[in-house]
Amino acid sequence: MTFSHLFSWTTALLLFISTTAVFGQASKAILKQHIYYLASDEMRGRETGSAEVEQAAQYIQEAFKKYGLQPKGTEGYRQDFTAKITRVPVNDSLRNAANIIGFLDNGAAKTIVIGAHYDHLGHGKIGGSRDTLHIGEIHNGADDNASGVAGLLELARHYSQNEVQEPFNMLFIAFGAEELGLLGSKHFTNNPTIPLNQIHWMLNMDMIGRYQTDNGLAIIGHGTSPAFVEIFDGVTSNIKFYTSKDGNGGSDQTSFYKKNIPVLFFHTGGHPDYHMASDDPDKIDYKALQSIVDLEIKVIDRSMSVAEMPFQWTN
Repeated sequence: MTFSHLFSWTTALLLFISTTAVFGQASKAILKQHIYYLASDEMRGRETGSAEVEQAAQYIQEAFKKYGLQPKGTEGYRQDFTAKITRVPVNDSLRNAANIIGFLDNGAAKTIVIGAHYDHLGHGKIGGSRDTLHIGEIHNGADDNASGVAGLLELARHYSQNEVQEPFNMLFIAFGAEELGLLGSKHFTNNPTIPLNQIHWMLNMDMIGRYQTDNGLAIIGHGTSPAFVEIFDGVTSNIKFYTSKDGNGGSDQTSFYKKNIPVLFFHTGGHPDYHMASDDPDKIDYKALQSIVDLEIKVIDRSMSVAEMPFQWTN
């Protein structure tokens, strides 16, 4: 899947901003536009340190700005850090990376964090590729994790434009360098731009684009707070989903879990295109992705009725 080189991130932004969407539910069209842009061949797999991953960062930052989110990085929306490639030997193992952070300030004492990583494997030369026959080819990362970033941006759009002042603030974070070892989320939780004790809970999206009817959507971390039992009571969806207790492992929610913060990790599971050059936008189930984001809105809204979210250690 390729776009014209003239299709810049500003053009992409104008397209999805002008798309009509009903507030209260996610827009399949906008989700699709995000993914086709972020996972296009022109983005060259969004490798940490590349010009293309910086282009993705700018795209996310401009969306946050358009939605009126306050900058909450260390320099505007950015929280820059240095990432190191350790899986394979490369001449430039130290790379510039950044988290992109936007804040929806509702004047509340507590904040819900919503996150997804925006980096991927580039051409598969930095380690992590399962596609040994196609090292050197672009790994577009449509599911991993353009799908999660699309969800992040849709949730930012919804909560910034729904004309409701929720009883919690929201911090939207696009993490850098996840594929190098959760480096962006580790950097944030070690250098938070809001006090960690003000975080109500954290929602992470990583690979939410390849829904499989037989398996359903996994919601991992249900056991990290007893409040999730109440929050999920009576929640329904037009897709199959199940909850799993442990919040540790697999993606950026782990960094928050290790700081004793309740987490939920939304994930549609592995598939043959995982970390392969074939993880392309045309393989995403956009209808199911829309349903997943709508389900997340239900869960977030329900969580706002719970005053306390005591952490519960689960192994």
